[in-house]
Amino acid sequence: MGALVGTVLVVLIGSGLCSGSEIALLSVPPVRARQLAQKGGKRAHALLAIKQDVARPIAAIVVINNVFNIVGSIAVGSIAIAVYGERWVGVVSGVLTFLIILFAEIAPKTLAERYAEPVALWVALPVRGLTTVLTPVVVVFEILMRPLTRGERAPSTNEAEIRLLAGIGRSEGVIEEDELEMIQRVFQLNDLLARDLMTPRTAVTWLDADRRIADARQDILASEHSRILIAEGDLDRTIGVAFKHELLAALLDDDDGRLRDHARPVEAVPWLARADDLLEGFRHQREHLVLVIDEYGGTMGVVTLEDVIEVLTGPIIDETDRRPDLRGYARALARGVTRPPVSPPRRAPAPRPGPR
Repeated sequence: MGALVGTVLVVLIGSGLCSGSEIALLSVPPVRARQLAQKGGKRAHALLAIKQDVARPIAAIVVINNVFNIVGSIAVGSIAIAVYGERWVGVVSGVLTFLIILFAEIAPKTLAERYAEPVALWVALPVRGLTTVLTPVVVVFEILMRPLTRGERAPSTNEAEIRLLAGIGRSEGVIEEDELEMIQRVFQLNDLLARDLMTPRTAVTWLDADRRIADARQDILASEHSRILIAEGDLDRTIGVAFKHELLAALLDDDDGRLRDHARPVEAVPWLARADDLLEGFRHQREHLVLVIDEYGGTMGVVTLEDVIEVLTGPIIDETDRRPDLRGYARALARGVTRPPVSPPRRAPAPRPGPR
């Protein structure tokens, strides 16, 4: 009787450990395993190694689990025959099956899924050792299953999953509303083109390169932009960009030169350039404005660093902006609307009460 009970316990404990380990290792996301490994620790690094090639460790666990279930069941049956006779083999088998389902499958898998992270860390090192020992056996199964596992692996995550996780985090209170909006906006950088962000040429301020600074005084003062394009008679022949503060300084110094003398080189990008590439270019070239050209080299408009950042933050309007939406203004002009709608002036925020 004692041998029978002991064998049943060995089967239940061994099979339960295998089932729980399998579920725990599969339940920990690869990204979380990377985070744990960055904090250090042998167990965390072992878990990361398992997640990077999880098929072989899981195969090793399945082999041992089946050894417990199959060999253990045979051993229990043999002991039951020796103790009770063949008449009770069916009863013992039925009871053992019930116990395996409850205590070696449902219960350990439920607990392992709920406490996946600590369980996975606890079993990571033993599972790696077990995988090493059973490598020859596992390799045989891999060869047999190779026709069914050909092809590239799917990525561990994708854009849609990250969006979904961000939405779940917001609903559970882990992520704030503004953080969720920022995360959603980040993915637009890869979707929007320079054409979508640019200020069209109909709304671009530019000055003729051959004009003298004194003659352009009123136009310089009237410009609401800190950078003014300089072109030779037409915006398609832009030679550079001038800083408004430099032109104002030249006016104060009674500089009688021409505007071309203050023009700095300006980069040009195709209208198909993506927003993320534009942002990277602004960072590396330390420029804040580029021309957007069409397939024929004509100027379609300009894109600024602020235009790209607005993809992430939403509209940025400062106190000098007379038309908060220049792109909308240009579209209205193109449709023949003589008085395009202008956004109402912003009200100053109400003063906050100071500390009492």
